[in-house]
Amino acid sequence: MTENAPALKNRTIVMSGGSRGIGLAIALRAARDGANIVLLAKTGRPQEGLQGTVYSAAEQIEGVGGRALPIVGDVRSDDDIARVVEQSAATFGGIDVVVNNASALVPASTPDITPKQYDLIQDVNTRGTFMLTRACLPLLRASRMAKVLTLSPPLVLDSPHWLAHFPAYLLSKYGMSLCTLTFAEEFRDADIAVTSLWPRTTIATDAVRNLLGGDAAVERARRPEIVADAAYEILTRDGLGLSGRLLIDEDVLRETGMTDFTRYAADGIGNRLETDFFLDPIMPAP
Repeated sequence: MTENAPALKNRTIVMSGGSRGIGLAIALRAARDGANIVLLAKTGRPQEGLQGTVYSAAEQIEGVGGRALPIVGDVRSDDDIARVVEQSAATFGGIDVVVNNASALVPASTPDITPKQYDLIQDVNTRGTFMLTRACLPLLRASRMAKVLTLSPPLVLDSPHWLAHFPAYLLSKYGMSLCTLTFAEEFRDADIAVTSLWPRTTIATDAVRNLLGGDAAVERARRPEIVADAAYEILTRDGLGLSGRLLIDEDVLRETGMTDFTRYAADGIGNRLETDFFLDPIMPAP
């Protein structure tokens, strides 16, 4: 890579999920640098209520200048994870970045959640994050800019509101954040930077539309590009300076000098934004 080449050119990013939403936005942002994107996602065929497939995501990635390796699989499957690592090495020669993006959302109370739903969110969210990162470690150790980025929130343990709402989902997402904190220390000597990122507001995704209030919920959200731009800042930062930190997208971008976030508002205005899970309410108008 030449001195003036884009920061992620020829870097290989393994991502869980990524067929749509935040994951796809992050992938497209990296692909514009010429990155290699390996997508492990379940959606091999179009599904009602969900936009796109792993194959349509790969086409978009290649359309903006990246290289894509779409793999239909499930982050809950150890065999599928092993296949991702093997094919990443065979196709691109290694792995530089892991993005733990796949996440299952079940906004249910303790009496209402079923054992099957509980197992789903724990297996996709916490276990999936742990096992995908674990499987990629040998190749990450060989990278000159190894990073792990997980879409999970800060640990806020003094909020009665969030402690009382959706406890099973909270356990699974906080488990992902604990993975960040523990991996950051465990692999600090290996120069693997491990960071979490979380949106300040809800994001206009199929999950928000389908589970949190339809089009009205989307109008109170920001577009996935805000998370993608923040993720790009993290992934292109040199060294371990952000390792072990649980960051908010808006805060990351404010550090770059950005003050106006209306460009990301799904409704084009941004004065009715809804705070994402696990965060304190935001003030109107960014």
